[in-house]
Amino acid sequence: MKTFTPKPGDIDHKWYVIDANGLVLGRLAAKIAQVLRGKHKPIWAPHMDCGDFIVVVNADKLRLTGRKMLQKRYVHHSGYPGGLRHTAITRVMQDKPEYVLRHAVRGMLPHNRLGRKMLKKLKIYTAPEHPHTAQKPETLNM
Repeated sequence: MKTFTPKPGDIDHKWYVIDANGLVLGRLAAKIAQVLRGKHKPIWAPHMDCGDFIVVVNADKLRLTGRKMLQKRYVHHSGYPGGLRHTAITRVMQDKPEYVLRHAVRGMLPHNRLGRKMLKKLKIYTAPEHPHTAQKPETLNM
């Protein structure tokens, strides 16, 4: 018996919408990464993009557990001496809340060309509306 390998024609990319109001950041990011990779499908293959599209609304209403709102920091280095920069998550949530979720999901995807292709299928909005109603997305319960 031969091992089944999905062809690009076998893969059906669906659209899902998630309301992030009150959901925990890490648990939501893990579920999104699983659906973006396609690991919830029986035809999943690690070398192919079998995943679905995800639309997240109300991304500014995410929740963090414990003392992360006070202690979590994003670190960036410019590459120059003394170029280490820290940004508190409270400031990032005020300025660009969609970055927090995208950054968490990106860390859970493969760090190669395939992972970058999967991340492009994630659409994040801070408002309760989104412009993807023509794709008829299904609600993904969390």
